[in-house]
Amino acid sequence: MSIIELKITLEYIEPAVTRTLQVPVDIRLDRLHLTIQAAMGWTNSHLYMFEAGGATWGLPDPGFGSEDLPANKTTLAEVIEDTGARTINYLYDFGDSWDHTIKIGKISDPVPCELYPRLTNTAGRCPPEDVGGAPGYEEFLEAMSDPKHPEHADLKTWYSSDFDPNVPDSDELRLDLLKLAKRWKPKKKRIS
Repeated sequence: MSIIELKITLEYIEPAVTRTLQVPVDIRLDRLHLTIQAAMGWTNSHLYMFEAGGATWGLPDPGFGSEDLPANKTTLAEVIEDTGARTINYLYDFGDSWDHTIKIGKISDPVPCELYPRLTNTAGRCPPEDVGGAPGYEEFLEAMSDPKHPEHADLKTWYSSDFDPNVPDSDELRLDLLKLAKRWKPKKKRIS
């Protein structure tokens, strides 16, 4: 098994929201989606799509007119090999349009006794779900930072706590990734 480093940036957001991950290069895209969800702090409540080299992967829905290739049958290694991509686009929540850029980093051997996927760096707190995309997030930040803003009290109630866009929940995010890594850990073969 080889490990690949990915730097994920949530586009059109200030302050910047980035995550650096180490994942198995042969991770399926549906699992990469769940990994990104956990690393960013999203709740996996909406559809998603990966795009590279003019092709898209996600949850095919012929009734909806989707021509996405199946994410559960394609690995990250296959996407990189087939498209030559060094950057992959990941779109989450087609209504809010959270656009993520995934930069492909170095490939290395796994560290003994480490579990993957692994979150190695975080910057910025991810916007709340259903806040209205980048424009709604700007309005959310403005209202949350100004107690005199007409929507301040309602948004504090809706979000149910204070919100600092500069401080990610790094420990919680790492724990969520560790749970995935444990669930997906390859089973040891028994010798009889």
